[in-house]
Amino acid sequence: QLVAYEVKRMRAEEGNKQKILRHIKELAEKLYKNENPYPAVTMHKVQKPTEGCHLRLHQKPFPRLDEGTVQWIIDQATAKLQTAPPAVKAEKKCMVPSGPPIAAIMERNGNALVNSARRLEVVRNCISYVFENKMLEAKKLFPAVLRAMKGRAARHCLTQELNLHVQQNRAVLDHQQFDFIIRMMNCCLQDCTAMDEHGIAAALLPLVTAFCRKLSPGITQFAYSCVQEHV
Repeated sequence: QLVAYEVKRMRAEEGNKQKILRHIKELAEKLYKNENPYPAVTMHKVQKPTEGCHLRLHQKPFPRLDEGTVQWIIDQATAKLQTAPPAVKAEKKCMVPSGPPIAAIMERNGNALVNSARRLEVVRNCISYVFENKMLEAKKLFPAVLRAMKGRAARHCLTQELNLHVQQNRAVLDHQQFDFIIRMMNCCLQDCTAMDEHGIAAALLPLVTAFCRKLSPGITQFAYSCVQEHV
């Protein structure tokens, strides 16, 4: 409904913070009512007797209950329940027009594509710095790279870039390089969904059996030993 009806209104509100906030409040109320259609039922709490109350003197005996009064209360409650509306609201279905094309919305918020390209550039630069042993520059970009891994495009970019370095016979790394590459791979796999299983994760499989480091003469550690716990 927002896409269909509210685009003009949102454009008119641009630059006016108060109008935008009012609009957000209205939206928030609608969303809240949608999630919480029924008001909270107040529960009557019966207080527990205090410790040692049975030792008190002059305790009043519990009054005898009148059977007729109790039955009358039960009958009243039953009658109310029978006339009460059903507990589940009938779902109202309605057709919502498709509204303006997504491109029209992207135009006013064109930063999304720019930001995406910038993220990929950051991933590429960081990997280049790692392989060129410019560790200080790589460290500066590293937090941004880990954040970028939330997006599938950045994860795909990581596999492509690492593949290029394998093809250039740069798979044997020193300890610091190995650490950086492993952390990127772990973060990439951490954010993978089931949809990425045959894409990103499959693309990483040959890479984790290629990248390695020499621990001592004759002993080599491959990357898969550090990332094999991921589902």
